[in-house]
Amino acid sequence: MKKKVIAALLAAVLAAGSLGACGGETKTTESSQEGQENGKVKLTALVNKHSLTKDLDEIEWLKEIEEKAGVEIEWQQISADWDQKKSAMFASGEIPDLLFNATADSDYVQYQGLFENLEPLIEENAPNIKEMFEEHPETKTLAQTENGEIYGVPSYQAVWPKVSGSMLINKTWLDNLNLEVPTTWEELKEVLIAFRDQDPNGNGDPTDEIPMTFMNDFVSRSGGADILNLLGGTGIQLTDRAPYGYFAEDAEVKNCFVDERYRDFIKFLRDLYQEGCISQEVLTQDYSKYQSVCRSDGKTAKVGLTFAWESGDRFGNELKSQYIAIPQIKQDDSVTNVSYSYDFYGLNYHGNRVAMSSKCENKEAAMRFIDAFYDEEVSIQVLFGGINDKDKGIKKNEDGTYEVLPPADTALDPGTWKWTNTMADNGPFYIRDEMKEKLKLGTDMIGALEEKSVYEDDLKYVDPKTNLYPQSFMKYSQEDINTMAVNQANVDNIVDQTAAAWMTDPSRDIDQEWDSYVQSVLDAGLKQNLEIRQKAYEEYLTTLK
Repeated sequence: MKKKVIAALLAAVLAAGSLGACGGETKTTESSQEGQENGKVKLTALVNKHSLTKDLDEIEWLKEIEEKAGVEIEWQQISADWDQKKSAMFASGEIPDLLFNATADSDYVQYQGLFENLEPLIEENAPNIKEMFEEHPETKTLAQTENGEIYGVPSYQAVWPKVSGSMLINKTWLDNLNLEVPTTWEELKEVLIAFRDQDPNGNGDPTDEIPMTFMNDFVSRSGGADILNLLGGTGIQLTDRAPYGYFAEDAEVKNCFVDERYRDFIKFLRDLYQEGCISQEVLTQDYSKYQSVCRSDGKTAKVGLTFAWESGDRFGNELKSQYIAIPQIKQDDSVTNVSYSYDFYGLNYHGNRVAMSSKCENKEAAMRFIDAFYDEEVSIQVLFGGINDKDKGIKKNEDGTYEVLPPADTALDPGTWKWTNTMADNGPFYIRDEMKEKLKLGTDMIGALEEKSVYEDDLKYVDPKTNLYPQSFMKYSQEDINTMAVNQANVDNIVDQTAAAWMTDPSRDIDQEWDSYVQSVLDAGLKQNLEIRQKAYEEYLTTLK
């Protein structure tokens, strides 16, 4: 576990790996001369794309914007292990003219001089990006480094919900057993015990039900599938894209893993685990195993309660109708500020979607091409697929509205089709706020939005100035990044091992061990990380109106 955490942290922060260089000054100059002959500027570009995404040369909308921008792109397409490959390329100093979804804030600090400061180019050549910065100033904050320079342009997509992971319970099972939706932890325990004992799926086997399951990574979080979503029942306001347990409360950065409310939480989970109400494989299963258990054979449901982006994604089309999303389950009636993980920032803002080499010989043309992605109509195509007979991603109506089309390949679900057919969330775009009215989303997104509407009351206490910790907006020096990475690896090792031991070993006295555990975590580096993060958080707060 410790090795995995260290590797993940250092990959994200220091970008370790190896890959032969591409692009470079000589190649770009030759491309420039060719471009003068055929009327188009030739540029090299690298894209770190999803493994499902097809060859970019087959995407029609992308060809269209190349033509309009007067450029011809030679694409290098990476679909695996980019974080492990890029450091050799960056260290060589020879990179393509453009890099899509391939850089992080730490790269601009570590490889100074390698990337172009885009702010002057945006001012002169990027009206769409300027519009995004003016209408949503926070996107400019997201783009700027600690020194106020812009090396990577972010994306904003407006139409995604405020919540990533829904808490889903099998309503058919509840009805079969004449049970109500639980509202407190004690009621949840009673429901799970009934799921365990009373054959709620009605197949005659009272032992094949799993009352509750989830993804097991307490520390780094696993999107909408992890158990920390339930921690909001204590009043702690988490955000899905702020991993490692950090949260804000009364404008102070804290960490849930040393908070006494987490102690109550882990005691409750241990109680459920020892009662057989939680899958005994929950601490060892990978995502593939977790998904297959939830989908079962597609006919008989096996899981009572879990978490997911959307019910169809977790249970498949055959079983999803049995499940409903339910509001946060509070610890007990004394908790008056129940919350749920607020994920709007993480879902709708994505930093560093495209960057430029400082050696690019045709910076103005390259900037115009980047800006083309942020056009209103192009942006929705970047996310959902082209408005044309080949891509078959979106339909444009005569009244100026748009519809996301169902998959042309009927064997694919809407989410898989999107990732196959276009750059999707990995691309650069600006989905305007008015698209919430002008764009009819696909069935998967409509379903997700409907399910997540149950969390509106759980989010009523959200205050960006006091209790939200938007990690993606935080800016750090290289020294602080390195310090936090080393500290976090030590902290995570203690938190992960202790959480697993407390859940599975009934002989461990959590109350008796708590104080020494907290001190060990603080001494391992958490205290220093909290100080660094508090400083960055306070600087971020000054950017809010």
